[in-house]
Amino acid sequence: MARRPTVRENEPSGVGRRSLLLGTAAWCVCAAGCSTSTKASPPTGSPSTTTSPSAAGSHTASGSTASAGATLPPAVPWRPGPSEVEPAAKVAAVRLIEALGTWPTGQGGSDNAAARAAALGIPARLAGSLAAQAGPLTPAADAAVVRVIDAQYGGILSHSASVLVVCAQSTRTGAAVQDGGTTVDVRLSRTSTGWGVTSLHPANPGPPAALGASARAVLAQSRIELPPASAADIRSGQVHESVLSAMLRLAGDYRVSVSVVRTGHPLDVFGTNRPSDHPLGRAFDVWRIDGHPVVDPATSRGLITAFMRAAAAAGSYNVGGPVQLSGGSTANQYFSDATHHDHVHIGFTS
Repeated sequence: MARRPTVRENEPSGVGRRSLLLGTAAWCVCAAGCSTSTKASPPTGSPSTTTSPSAAGSHTASGSTASAGATLPPAVPWRPGPSEVEPAAKVAAVRLIEALGTWPTGQGGSDNAAARAAALGIPARLAGSLAAQAGPLTPAADAAVVRVIDAQYGGILSHSASVLVVCAQSTRTGAAVQDGGTTVDVRLSRTSTGWGVTSLHPANPGPPAALGASARAVLAQSRIELPPASAADIRSGQVHESVLSAMLRLAGDYRVSVSVVRTGHPLDVFGTNRPSDHPLGRAFDVWRIDGHPVVDPATSRGLITAFMRAAAAAGSYNVGGPVQLSGGSTANQYFSDATHHDHVHIGFTS
């Protein structure tokens, strides 16, 4: 594949083509108005939070599993951790994804999905539009439950944001339960009353392809945790060897929880018109290292620093995270900003 000019995730922003709004009014959800559950999990940013391999779609080679006579897992609302940059933006994005992708028996279909969105306070017309954009979140099934694995920024500016909602979804049709999931690039706008969702862009990995040895090794590696959309990205055969080799190299020293690889990420570096390395299959993001969420203030800065330097040593030209590092093979090899407060970005030129 021809080499292209490098585009760093942290370059100055303008107005990106994927950041255009739908032209409808945004809706807002405040953190205090979130849904609750008697079985609520700890915050994603908490060290006590865990995600099972089956829920995260971790290292399994198949995209989904089915079992007869099984029951759906409980719906457990995601909660932001204690050190988020804009927790209300993440809550607004996540609550909509949870509402669209979770329903009791007999409440499937786009009309019911729109009604669940409207129940969050979204105007009816926008609720219908968002339900129509939900795509893989609203499959034909008797009942379904979404469980959010992680919510990370795809980009954040003063009045607009992208939140990447990484989720597993279990659906039941008859007595059979199917496990799958997706990642949704949720676009939001800040209004006078808070953050509101304006559009949804679900992952679209494409069909499986014949895979090389590195892709097969990544899918089989238990120390690389892949959510459903990222595993499907790798099965599509459209992820570069540089990414696959770096994942395997990092897994030699760390347990790596991936959030995003190719799809479910903005096409452009957020707020610009420059292509991101992610959709080109030349980058991946990591939200948790050795079981410790990057966003958690209790996670050792030394661990994150060592991991970022290991990513650079694995060939990445563009390593971003919550820590600004010095050194590197180029002046801008390392970067830190608000968007990368909650994950480590690892990009490649080819």
